[in-house]
Amino acid sequence: MTRRGFSRAGAALGCTRPAAELQSPAARPPGPESPARCGAVAEKPSVRMTERFDCHHCKESLFGKKYILREDNPYCVACFETQYANTCEECGKPIGCDCKDLSYKDRHWHEACFHCSQCRSSLVDKPFAAKEDQLLCTDCYSNEYSSKCQECKKTIMPGTRKMEYKGNSWHETCFICHRCQQPIGTKSFIPKDNQNFCVPCYEKQHAMQCVQCKKPITTGGVTYREQPWHKECFVCTACRKQLCGQRFTARDEFAYCLSCFCDLYAKKCAGCTNPISGLGGTKYISFEERQWHNDCFNCKKCSLSLVGRGFLTERDDILCPDCGKDI
Repeated sequence: MTRRGFSRAGAALGCTRPAAELQSPAARPPGPESPARCGAVAEKPSVRMTERFDCHHCKESLFGKKYILREDNPYCVACFETQYANTCEECGKPIGCDCKDLSYKDRHWHEACFHCSQCRSSLVDKPFAAKEDQLLCTDCYSNEYSSKCQECKKTIMPGTRKMEYKGNSWHETCFICHRCQQPIGTKSFIPKDNQNFCVPCYEKQHAMQCVQCKKPITTGGVTYREQPWHKECFVCTACRKQLCGQRFTARDEFAYCLSCFCDLYAKKCAGCTNPISGLGGTKYISFEERQWHNDCFNCKKCSLSLVGRGFLTERDDILCPDCGKDI
């Protein structure tokens, strides 16, 4: 509260600095602890004229002078500012008790020094942003640091919802399908040629159709004989297993896995009776409508390989010249 003193010569009015005068980003009390109050007095009420009323620090008499109370101790203005006044971040001078002390995150400014570091406009009672210890008005902050919308090229103001994809940003209302012009929001979309499409529009305009199921191919896919297939649709004609990433062959334009192709169409080896696929560089011997794997074309008696050699036949057997000389 304000103390008002009365001298014999007449009345002297005191002045009070409001206890809650300064709040961030407005003004705060000049000291870090209790509110300070100032007044001009001739003598303390209920104090005899013979008692002293002095500054708590310098001990000078406060009769007839302005003073500040801090923790119930009176200080002259000079001592209070020397001991407790905050230093202005901008000009480096103390913030006297006759000035508003504007504070933000334990930093303090004179009211006249509280301005944007770029355009110098006052930030008193206005929203502002802090960047690397600098205070900026919202316009300067947006121009310097805010993202630009990929669609309208305007600044995306702080606090505004935005959509981001691969380093690009959009206003929420600008992030729309290029074909139907409807907002995409958080729904799935497909980018193509720097344009974004909702899935239904992309399928109608750009997606290839699978040869098998006639539905659009939106991701992945297989090309066979210059025709597009879904991976799950490109399967063996016989066993229906997926062929993507597997070795396969074809007959009459139908694709088969190697196992099914061999079982259905490959000739059987006269030696081991297993199929001769002929794929992957496999070599085989053919004689009178019979075929053998290279490794199976051996003399029936001595097992000598007959590849590149002369041989004799006895019924279904093949013999080397030495084993067949007694035939």
